[in-house]
Amino acid sequence: MSTSSSRFAVAIHVLTLLTQNPDEPATSEYIAGSVNTNPVVIRRVLGGLRRAGLVRSQGGAGGGWRLARDAEAITLRDVYHAVEEDDQAVFPLHHRPPNPNCPVGRHIQRALAVHFAAATRALEDELARRTVADVLREVRALAG
Repeated sequence: MSTSSSRFAVAIHVLTLLTQNPDEPATSEYIAGSVNTNPVVIRRVLGGLRRAGLVRSQGGAGGGWRLARDAEAITLRDVYHAVEEDDQAVFPLHHRPPNPNCPVGRHIQRALAVHFAAATRALEDELARRTVADVLREVRALAG
């Protein structure tokens, strides 16, 4: 059965924070303080973002995490794909097959699959229209 995850929201938070001060590397401890979570959680999210080429780390004194691409070039769809599992459907079907002897059970998953696929495409299209830079502008506008 599918479980809800906050990885996507945390990843957007992380990237927005890095966008705010792009010339200053941020430690996972600093980022964790902003997100209000454990640095281990942040490091896991940063690992997915690094594999996707969205962030890079800098070791040593004064080291930390930075964006690997301009925030205007990082869409929310990029972020979503970086941190969510490939096999995790946005709208998963029931994990057990329905009763094939039932007229509804026999066809429900095929019927739903069409609608779920369309909804997933719509979600991804919307995420592709927004960037991390857009999110920072929204955060700043809300801050006044």
